[in-house]
Amino acid sequence: MLNPGTHVNDYPNSYYHASLQDQAGFKHAVGTIRTQVCVIGGGFSGVSTALELRERGVDVVLLEAYRIGWGASGRNGGQLIRGIGHGVEQFRNRIGDAGVEMLDHMGFEAVDIVKQRIKKYQINCDLKMGYCDLATRQRDLKAFETDQAWLKTKHYPYETRLLDKKDIHEVVGSDAYVGGLIDMGSGHLHPLNLVVSEARIAEQLGAKIFERSEVKSMQRGAICVVKTDHAQIHCEQLVICGNAYIGELDSTLNSQVLPAGSYVIASEPLSDELAQQVLPSDMAVCDQRIDLDYYRLSADKRLLFGGLCTYSGRDPKSIIKALRPNMDKVFPYLKHLNIDYQWGGMIGIGANRFPQIGRLQDNIFYAQAYSGHGVAATHLAGKVIAEAITKETNRIEVYEQVKHLRFPGGPRFRSPLLAAGMLYHRFLDMF
Repeated sequence: MLNPGTHVNDYPNSYYHASLQDQAGFKHAVGTIRTQVCVIGGGFSGVSTALELRERGVDVVLLEAYRIGWGASGRNGGQLIRGIGHGVEQFRNRIGDAGVEMLDHMGFEAVDIVKQRIKKYQINCDLKMGYCDLATRQRDLKAFETDQAWLKTKHYPYETRLLDKKDIHEVVGSDAYVGGLIDMGSGHLHPLNLVVSEARIAEQLGAKIFERSEVKSMQRGAICVVKTDHAQIHCEQLVICGNAYIGELDSTLNSQVLPAGSYVIASEPLSDELAQQVLPSDMAVCDQRIDLDYYRLSADKRLLFGGLCTYSGRDPKSIIKALRPNMDKVFPYLKHLNIDYQWGGMIGIGANRFPQIGRLQDNIFYAQAYSGHGVAATHLAGKVIAEAITKETNRIEVYEQVKHLRFPGGPRFRSPLLAAGMLYHRFLDMF
């Protein structure tokens, strides 16, 4: 059995790391460096921001404490899904009709940014379009009907199709579902190959990308000074993208995001016949429960099966033992399969489950709390922040109008409080 490796200085022992194409890594930060923008965090948000800035000719330094894509960006399920958050409609009273319309549009734009970047730079990250939301209850199907009707009002350019119980086997070889909603504008990819490739491209365009360069302190001012053990960065603007791993770097950001564990297992490669039986359309899929299952096939036909979100701050002793029963329930005929990899890590969750993008002060920006839906939304965040820094647009202001609650009680009590709330929602799921 493999060690989950979720909290080591190198990458976890995941399928993504085993199939990472660019193993060269990046340098450590050393000495005094002066730049226009310093980005803290080498996940999708930070890397996308750095790349967007270099495409606009802005000098940028990026600091990552461990490895590029070490956190959720390199550990997630690899699902590239439209939208940037849970329930934009809930903010209509604060952001108005125009704000809701803008966020809806950006939810489509987020996926397009990723697709266009992959095409522009010829990034090999196994992009495959096709995604299906799965219904375990009739009320899920009603929600899918509403979603599809809404997409039609937005002139969504991609195919969507409602499936009932007799059609669902077109997508997934399981009797666990009563229907689904296909969305050909969403899909799946290899997230670690994507984020490392984006960092390498940013470096080739002139960004200074540093790994194993943990930020120890920040001095705010007209010129910010960011210190690591071996370097200090003087910058005019600062972008903080620590997300679930922000720690004590900033107390405001730390109080607004809760780290929650999310986990994935990867099977041995399936035969062509078995892969066709399990996911005949090779789509990424996800059910609608609080304790959701999400899964897809890798390029070499492994079943990547994820879920098991936890709020205790502790990883399971064995991710396989914790997650395998969920997989066997959906696919009882796969009980003979070996599991080759298990891994997990922390995702950042906000109280309203909507991304937190904004400014702590005029020259300090941040992005965090994607609540498990960050592959596309992080890229949108990077573009919005780059536009704000270069004064290209003021789209960041619509995010700043959304208020984000602090989790009460400090770090010690946040997880138990959220865990209690999630138990309540799981109870509702059951009935």
